[in-house]
Amino acid sequence: VLREFFQLQNHKDFLLLPEDKWLESADMQVHYMKWQNKKPPIIGLHGLASSAQWYNRLAGYLQDFSLIAPDQRGHGKSYQATTGYDWRTLSTDILNLLDHKSIQRIPIRGHSWGGHVASNISAMFPDRVSHLIMIDGGFQDGHLLPNASWDTFKSRFSPRDVSGNRTQFIERMQYQLRECWDTDLQETVLSMVYEDDSGEIKDILHPDNHAQILQTMWNTPPSVTLPEVQCPTLIIAAGPQPDRANTEFARLREIMVSSAESIIPNCSVTWIPDTIHDIGYHKPDLLASVIEEFIRTNQ
Repeated sequence: VLREFFQLQNHKDFLLLPEDKWLESADMQVHYMKWQNKKPPIIGLHGLASSAQWYNRLAGYLQDFSLIAPDQRGHGKSYQATTGYDWRTLSTDILNLLDHKSIQRIPIRGHSWGGHVASNISAMFPDRVSHLIMIDGGFQDGHLLPNASWDTFKSRFSPRDVSGNRTQFIERMQYQLRECWDTDLQETVLSMVYEDDSGEIKDILHPDNHAQILQTMWNTPPSVTLPEVQCPTLIIAAGPQPDRANTEFARLREIMVSSAESIIPNCSVTWIPDTIHDIGYHKPDLLASVIEEFIRTNQ
């Protein structure tokens, strides 16, 4: 208990206050956050139905970089576009942000679905990405599932349960993230949802937009994208916790990671043991050090 207490205090000590920024164009309004420490920038892309605040805890542990993290379209405070959830449009959104910041080439990391977006940017616009880091994502290939089909894939990645009111939602998240929960995570998880007129919690990502994202992931899986990635690439995979070790789920993840590693020309893999999918919540210090060591050794 004492160890967990000091770990949480440690997270508080390393929290930086981000700046809220906006990029507006004729058809898109993008909200992004910037954690300023006067170091070179790195882009962070959040996962499906998440937000830029996923990186809030991790940002304070970065020694070599200042972090820029956008709310991708349909997420967080950004414009709730009803179209544009294909890889090229999602990638162009991020390139527009890079152009806005006058950044020609940059390391890009993405968590979960954000790893898929990051890998597609790397594949389609190789001159803009110096390093690709996929944080427990980018390798989820629905075509490698047992009895693979669109229906199986759609069911496995269907929208999560966010029913209930604000108090019930926070209590549920507090239980799910009990190993790393602190007050900063309450703000983070609330940035991904809203209260409707009846006080019910809903995902900000609309179900129709969620469905478009899944269709894109199915139609253009990692097996199509990853062979086109040329920059140094790191897959950081969450090693299963004891209750999930040796399960079908754990074995399937190993297969997907191995498959991704085998088709990326310049790729390495680091497994972080005994952690959760949201590594940035659970072990942000270790995650930051792994990322920065990878970039330093692949200059």
